[in-house]
Amino acid sequence: MCGIFAAMTRNGIASSCVDRALSSLNHRGPDGHGTWTSSDKRWILGHTRLSIIGLSNGEQPMTSPDGKVHTVVNGEFYDYREIRERLRHDGCQFASDSDSEIALHLYQRDGMQVAPQLRGEFAVIIADERENTMIAIRDRFGIKPLYYSVVNGDVFFASEIKALLALGVPAAWDLQGALGGMARPHEQTEFAGINAVPQGCYAVAKDGTVRIYSYWDWEIPTADDMKRDNRTEAEVIAEFRSVLMDAVQQRLVADVEVASYLSGGIDSCAVLGLAQQAMARPIRAFTLTFDNPLYDEAAIAEKQAKFVGASYHPIPVTGRDIADSYSDAIWHSETQMFNGHGVAKYLLSKAVRDAGIKVVFTGEGADEMLGGYPFFRVDAVKHNPALSEAQKSALFAEILGTNEASRAIMLPNEVNSPATDAVRRRLGWVPTVVHTMESMSNGLAPFFSNDYAAYIHGHSPIVAALDRLPIGQRMTGRDHLNQSLYLYSKTALPNFILSYLGDRMEMAHSVEGRVPFLDHRVAEAAARIPVDMKVKGIREKHVLREATRDVLIPEVYNRQKHPFTTPPTRDKNDPMLAFYRDTFASQAAKDQPIYDMQKVNKALDKLLDCPDDERIAVEGGLQRIASVVVMQKKFGMS
Repeated sequence: MCGIFAAMTRNGIASSCVDRALSSLNHRGPDGHGTWTSSDKRWILGHTRLSIIGLSNGEQPMTSPDGKVHTVVNGEFYDYREIRERLRHDGCQFASDSDSEIALHLYQRDGMQVAPQLRGEFAVIIADERENTMIAIRDRFGIKPLYYSVVNGDVFFASEIKALLALGVPAAWDLQGALGGMARPHEQTEFAGINAVPQGCYAVAKDGTVRIYSYWDWEIPTADDMKRDNRTEAEVIAEFRSVLMDAVQQRLVADVEVASYLSGGIDSCAVLGLAQQAMARPIRAFTLTFDNPLYDEAAIAEKQAKFVGASYHPIPVTGRDIADSYSDAIWHSETQMFNGHGVAKYLLSKAVRDAGIKVVFTGEGADEMLGGYPFFRVDAVKHNPALSEAQKSALFAEILGTNEASRAIMLPNEVNSPATDAVRRRLGWVPTVVHTMESMSNGLAPFFSNDYAAYIHGHSPIVAALDRLPIGQRMTGRDHLNQSLYLYSKTALPNFILSYLGDRMEMAHSVEGRVPFLDHRVAEAAARIPVDMKVKGIREKHVLREATRDVLIPEVYNRQKHPFTTPPTRDKNDPMLAFYRDTFASQAAKDQPIYDMQKVNKALDKLLDCPDDERIAVEGGLQRIASVVVMQKKFGMS
């Protein structure tokens, strides 16, 4: 993994800005820096390198033999060896052993048909002097970040927003983006004039404009098509096992050690188990631990590691650790947080880096494909015609009872609002996750300043996101559960899961996360799995349990999903309470344009009065407010 940026300007850019951009991305690539500048000084590519494959000769930017096409790459391409051999057969000459070089030769040979041929997690920028064009390509799920901005006819791309700011893009609030959190349209950020290249898309920059084109989307069969699927359950399980195993094995390819993050959940346990089957040495597995037993998964993770032959490495994290690192984690995430879990991942990645690790497996993506979260299970039960109302009520009660740690966030009461009415008009029903997102947004409304409340009146982030999606092609006619999965994969997955729980917290410490579940071949197989094999009764990810049963301990195989969260504030001596007070009393708190801090401080005074099982949700709102204050200070927002 690396950091990349590009500038396509009319009059050039100061070398001091380029140096600042390189410095701002140093954490993404501490092993080397490189730039390419056009002869007229108006175009530039920048790269900071984290060397994983081709350690001795993979420097970037890379230039074509004719000197007309230049590229920088962040990420990993799988199957690259086979592609490289085919390209060599066609006459291409390679200058390095790096997987990144295949993008350059594929583009020269096939133009924009390069994108569908790339497999992995990646962001690519290509400067084509022949066509006077820059092209930026992002992987199918948005695992790797890629942003762009157009300022007075100059076009900028970068892995992180802070690099765009270093290149001269102004830092200002997008006040609608700031409202959305994980529900906003994926391309929208919290920074005015700065957008994300959407997942599965490429951007073409020419003559001071940027146009976006899709090259891949998650195609889920219609409910009628699913009824015509005559595969047996054993055949579905075998197919899923095969594609997942291939994705894991592809991600073992590296010239450095590959380790693994491990929780007590089935996703990371399955990935570790399959990876360990393919390895002769024990894989180092790293687990976050907490002193609150409701949130700690150390015992089950240690047992799982021992079962598959991995070596177990616990990483204890305290409230003091989270409070001390919160601001730094926000600077890296460039977005709001509603729980300390992002900070915990930041600390986990630091510990892994300190242990000498550059590459880790992570388990993200399975929940979004196979119905892992509680709100997906609610939809599966609610719209299952084979269940009576009494059976549904009993299953709903069981879902609530087994999610004590997270039900206040994941399973709030249904929300009736103009936004949910708008969703119902578009889809014909309201997915439970929409109620979850609306509840989070509504919980912040009492703290808005009068001016901000007036500005965003009538705006719904989730409706705005839905209106950007191809509902007719991708959602209409699908089972309710599959509609929910698609919606979540287009909003919360890139905005939240893959950002401040994924790449940004890993690369903050120069650690590359590899995500087997988000291999597009795995995703395409998952799309064809019958819904009752995704959620069977209330048992989520049934197909994954069966496909990986041989590498799971019984406790993991039989366990319900427990979303990863950090413990809420416990008492008046909790370090997070002091963090909130200091943050809310700062000058940045006075300067930010969104919240009325007098109202916020009154709510903070009452935090410890909340029942234990509700405090995590109330505190989630306070953490979002604290995030805004930190962003105001760290980025000098206007």
